[in-house]
Amino acid sequence: MTTTTKRYGLVAVCLLLAGLVLMAAFGNGSSSADSAKGSTDPGQLAGATAPAPAGGYGSYGDYGSSASASPAGGGGRPGGQLAVRVDDKLGSVLTDGQGFTLYRFDKDTAKPPMSNCAGACATTWPPVTKDAMAMAGTGIDQAKLGEIVRGDGSHQLTVGGWPAYRYAQDTAPGDTKGEGVGGTWHALAPDGSKAASAGAGAQPSATATAAPTAAPTATAAPMPPSSPQPPAGVQLSIFDHPQLGPIMVDAHGRTLYHYGKDTAWPMRSNCEGDCLKTWMPAAPVDPAKIKGVDPKLVGKMQRPDGTWQLSINCTPVYVYSGDKGYGDALGNGLAGNQWTAINPQGKPATGK
Repeated sequence: MTTTTKRYGLVAVCLLLAGLVLMAAFGNGSSSADSAKGSTDPGQLAGATAPAPAGGYGSYGDYGSSASASPAGGGGRPGGQLAVRVDDKLGSVLTDGQGFTLYRFDKDTAKPPMSNCAGACATTWPPVTKDAMAMAGTGIDQAKLGEIVRGDGSHQLTVGGWPAYRYAQDTAPGDTKGEGVGGTWHALAPDGSKAASAGAGAQPSATATAAPTAAPTATAAPMPPSSPQPPAGVQLSIFDHPQLGPIMVDAHGRTLYHYGKDTAWPMRSNCEGDCLKTWMPAAPVDPAKIKGVDPKLVGKMQRPDGTWQLSINCTPVYVYSGDKGYGDALGNGLAGNQWTAINPQGKPATGK
């Protein structure tokens, strides 16, 4: 009896253990199912988010994002301090602060100032923006500078009312690849006119109309009857004037002058402000492109605005806004004989 009781007790214990194993297995399966179901339950813990699918809308670079935005009209180029450069073919050309040629568009208007270059046009011809640094350098009338507001809200520089642009294919300062493109694009002269139409030796109208500093004296020489051309490729040469004798002229045949109030030691220009509206500092020359002048007389000096000016015999040199033709010397003798044409020896030309 005792043995049978022990046997039944052992069986009961085994059955009990088997039941516990089955219950544990069933419980784990239910827990896994509930867990799987809970992964999509909207009542999950706050802040738990599913990762966004890779490349979905709203990712970096999608349509409408700031990464894909570009300035309207191709963006602009800051003008900086404007300057005047004498081009061998175009005469006086306006440049930006980096030395790049500025252009105007025949389809724009100056009265009222208006740009008709936008979209793809403004990508090829970036508008020159009138920033806080935009200012007139030597030989430029500040009153000629203005601005317009473009469609994208940017402020574009105007010169004489004409909106100013750069050309995308001008890759280096001094390039003029945009001149004459399409028959409607032209390099800007300092007064806003077309540099090409200004011709060799013509001066900006802003300075051409400026009153001389004094009435001409008896020594002022009239325009020579003939109109020859300066030697090709020569930046400084001698012209035989009928009254003054041999005088120095630049690459465009413009007579070169000294100012009596300037000094040689130290070399200094005393032509500033309104004086520069009538007398433009002459551009330095290449010593290899001189004819009839002793290279030892030729130099250059840096003006207060950072630009460089030709010097002859250690004295600054200028051109006169009133001279229009090759060899004109209408500035000779002005301001009480303070302005004088220069002979081949670097002295005042007297004709004797």
